[in-house]
Amino acid sequence: MSDLFAPQVPGDVAAKRPLADRLRPKTLAEVTGQEHLTGKDGVLARMIASGSLGSMIFWGPPGTGKTTVARLLSGEAGLAFEQISAIFSGVADLKKVFEGARLRRMDGRQTLLFVDEIHRFNRAQQDSFLPVMEDGTVILVGATTENPSFELNAALLSRARVLTFKSHDEDSLATLLTRAEEAEGRALPLDDDARASLIRMADGDGRAVLTLAEEVWRAARAGEIFDTEGLTQIVQRRAPVYDKAQDGHYNLISALHKSVRGSDPDAALYYLCRMFDAGEDPLYLGRRLVRMAVEDIGLADPQALVICNAAKDAYDYLGSPEGELALAQACVYLATAPKSNAVYTAFKAAMRVAKENGSALPPKHILNAPTKLMKGEGYGDGYRYDHDEPDAFSGQNYFPEKIGRKQFYEPVERGFERDIKKRLDWWAKLRRERGES
Repeated sequence: MSDLFAPQVPGDVAAKRPLADRLRPKTLAEVTGQEHLTGKDGVLARMIASGSLGSMIFWGPPGTGKTTVARLLSGEAGLAFEQISAIFSGVADLKKVFEGARLRRMDGRQTLLFVDEIHRFNRAQQDSFLPVMEDGTVILVGATTENPSFELNAALLSRARVLTFKSHDEDSLATLLTRAEEAEGRALPLDDDARASLIRMADGDGRAVLTLAEEVWRAARAGEIFDTEGLTQIVQRRAPVYDKAQDGHYNLISALHKSVRGSDPDAALYYLCRMFDAGEDPLYLGRRLVRMAVEDIGLADPQALVICNAAKDAYDYLGSPEGELALAQACVYLATAPKSNAVYTAFKAAMRVAKENGSALPPKHILNAPTKLMKGEGYGDGYRYDHDEPDAFSGQNYFPEKIGRKQFYEPVERGFERDIKKRLDWWAKLRRERGES
């Protein structure tokens, strides 16, 4: 029989495992890049030392070790480990996992349930975790790349601590490459500049840097050493052309943002093209343009946000390089739009007051009274339906009595906000005339 079809021995199987899988840390202390969590004085290390774990949400970019840390955590805490993915699991799968955890608990062993991509579960599915978290059937560890504040239920967040995983920095990625070389028993066939370029290509992703290293080893002939150009040809991607301190990424996005804010479309286009040329992820740039639309243009031109989202969708549809023109169009639109940070400022001010007065109740006259008891308590008394009032405006107070009326939003005299300001001034005049506070 040909060797090609000979059955593999276990050692052969192990050799075929991806490098990133073979180099998974065996203990929390071996985890690199997340020392604020796994180091001697890190949050997780302290939890292990205390002998008490609570439910957690791991929030961070791909390739930062969320799955690995969850598995190590269960081992070092002596917990059973269950893993599911929200992409492939449904209600039936959850029920099965919960039942298994209950049986283990009856035998005196608790279960750490790791849920990858937990933000993919809908609200009803997220709610199903609450009972088993509360009674201690499972310790939930959810992993997400999305902001938990927006993607997860408030009830779930109130029962879990959010721990932030950071992108790997250059030193951390360099450590992973050194470990890879030790495991392989050979050096990466790269000169110093190419090695630095490979680290930049990984963009903070530990799994990516090890996958790139594997590609280089597969491609290299005996005695061959790649320079940066050779590396780029081998892996078919380009590293961002930023300075070696990695400040370039942040400097250029800052320059782009301030050029847009300063209404200079030419400078904004220049920095956008600099980042395209450096190999920056176009969708990252699309996200930043959306942020500029809501922070610096706001309601002075409500179409700014619409156009930025449309540009992002156009890039998704066209891909690179054709889709880059849509982002350039959005960039020029933002730079030439009237500017206002009134909503941004109002939001921050309202958030401060909301945090300081989180228990203040809305006035009873604007609350519904679905039951006789609530009606008897005065809910809904005195409410005036605005559409039945002159000018479709009652001028009632909608703030909690505890804090009184506040003004957060002050539109500017530019763009569409000039019209909004006229409306607000008119309503303020009616409110004064009708004696409403």
